[in-house]
Amino acid sequence: MTIETKELKRCNVIKLEGRFDSSVAPALAEAFRESMDDGVYRIVVDMSGVQFFSSAAIRALLMAYKECRRWNRGDVRLAAVPEHIAGVFDLAGILSFVEIYPDTTFAVGSF
Repeated sequence: MTIETKELKRCNVIKLEGRFDSSVAPALAEAFRESMDDGVYRIVVDMSGVQFFSSAAIRALLMAYKECRRWNRGDVRLAAVPEHIAGVFDLAGILSFVEIYPDTTFAVGSF
């Protein structure tokens, strides 16, 4: 599991690789928190390297989404979501409000 944060002009890109289960979810939540503590509420999550995304990781993602959208400060957008992870997001009902882009370039450009 790796979490890399890249700071861009428009937003932060958080690149995820590996398996994100309940033992890793606090580190994911911390990556989101660090971005927001720096005053960046526009976040793109690059999920191209994600193999597994548990309910605890989904919770960390949704908490960050909720915090970023609060008072219309920003948004969390997903990029390059693997098909099997997108199926999990669809079952969880996340796809109705979180935007997904085919790659990081389109997601960053949407801000």
